[in-house]
Amino acid sequence: MKFVSSVQETRAAVRAARNAGKRIGLVPTMGALHAGHISLVRAAKSRSDFVAVSLFVNPTQFGPSEDFTRYPRTLEADRQKLEAEGVDVLFAPPTEEMYPPGASTFVNVDEISDRLDGHSRPGHFRGVATIVAKLFHIFDPDVAVFGQKDAAQVATIRRMVRDLIFPVEIVVAPIVREPDGLALSSRNTYLSVEERKQARMLSRALGEIEANYKAGEKSAAKLIEAAQKLFASEPRVRVDYIEIADPETLEPMSLARSGTLVAIAAFVGSTRLIDNTLL
Repeated sequence: MKFVSSVQETRAAVRAARNAGKRIGLVPTMGALHAGHISLVRAAKSRSDFVAVSLFVNPTQFGPSEDFTRYPRTLEADRQKLEAEGVDVLFAPPTEEMYPPGASTFVNVDEISDRLDGHSRPGHFRGVATIVAKLFHIFDPDVAVFGQKDAAQVATIRRMVRDLIFPVEIVVAPIVREPDGLALSSRNTYLSVEERKQARMLSRALGEIEANYKAGEKSAAKLIEAAQKLFASEPRVRVDYIEIADPETLEPMSLARSGTLVAIAAFVGSTRLIDNTLL
């Protein structure tokens, strides 16, 4: 595996692979890799001949009171995991490589960026869209793989790709969960033992909505109410949002149907977690 930190080196490695007739796969990450990230790498390997992973904790997608400074950074452990998976290139740039001094250009995906996590975290998806656009510009990948756990991010990136005519196929890999249902997340490392137990409430609430939907309930308001009642039994978990929405536009829906996105965000202690399912 080639380890690079500059845009110039990265482009040279990708250019050589492209000249050799290889199909380029990209997995953008912020590091602190877990089995969910590895599933993305494997999805990329199954769809390309040359797999690149980026590792960059992107400052522009964090709000002023969020966890940028304490976000887990485990570069050496991440490097070993990716080496074991047969990744071809790991790109881990310093901040100034991605945001030169005085950088003032950003990508805004209007409307969709203000829904779900975008509503709770103003400016978050401007940062996400900007860094992903930069990575697409650097790698020019044939395929890029993202995780379903970040459903709002997926919708935003898909819209950006469509609007800016990026020649890249977006692949979305399923959520990877712990045996008890908790969605894997780098932020799970923040949780205490007791908070880890409380965090199961997110997947339980999704299961409650799914069960009610399968029993015939289609009203979004009633489905959400069922989840809210479940959360009320665990007052130490504070709900940010429970939404039933169109997975492409993230617009709220009054009636659920097959393929509808059910998304939840909640605070367990001071840690904000997200989870979702498609009905």
